[in-house]
Amino acid sequence: MTALWVVVPAHQEAARIGATLDALAAQQDRDFTLVVVDNASTDGTAALAHDFARWAPFPVHVLDEPEKGVGCAVDTGFRYAIGHGAVWLARTDADCLPRPGWTAGARSALRQGAGLVCGRVEARADEHGPLGRAAFRALVRAAALFGRIRPAHRLRHGYLTPYRMHAGNNMAVTAALYEAVGGMPRRPSPTDRLFLNRVRRRTTAIVRARDMVVENSSRRLRAYGLAGTARWYLGKGPGRHGEDPR
Repeated sequence: MTALWVVVPAHQEAARIGATLDALAAQQDRDFTLVVVDNASTDGTAALAHDFARWAPFPVHVLDEPEKGVGCAVDTGFRYAIGHGAVWLARTDADCLPRPGWTAGARSALRQGAGLVCGRVEARADEHGPLGRAAFRALVRAAALFGRIRPAHRLRHGYLTPYRMHAGNNMAVTAALYEAVGGMPRRPSPTDRLFLNRVRRRTTAIVRARDMVVENSSRRLRAYGLAGTARWYLGKGPGRHGEDPR
């Protein structure tokens, strides 16, 4: 039984999940079990995950979560993993590309005593040229700065450690801490900030691992625009937009 389990929530990702699964198969550290949680897809996402399981270099479990919402899918996957012996949990999304050292970076940080590990996100190279990727990095830095200075995130609200932006598509956490904080909020995105703040009220063992890198899709940014994306991450909903494009 492997100690590390990786969870990938997926909704309508038939066009992209293949590349994500290939990136996981190319990890330098493949001593993990993968859980793909199909979140009410109708486009063959689950079938692709089952096909991958036939040749994957690690065990693969494919779950069905009919309750729509990334938080629901992640929580179902994490709790399934814990129930099957997981000690450490990592997550990426079905439109992301973990670089080859991703699982190794997560394992190393958790072995050294981290409770929650936050990795680094970059824009996918197949969606952007150099200028687009540079702009994405600038937006990530701006969002991280806003999170640090946001009044609601200050220590006086019961937090044990300062706010540092955490991307749900590039995270790792111990099973014990996940259960202690009540898990991922079972709701649609955004859930990352809510989960991080649950952890901040419980422990200071939050670290950033620079060797844990995921190339992130910017579909939401292209679909919503800068203002619309900011509105989404502030929990104001999609505005005039329909279903979350991710």
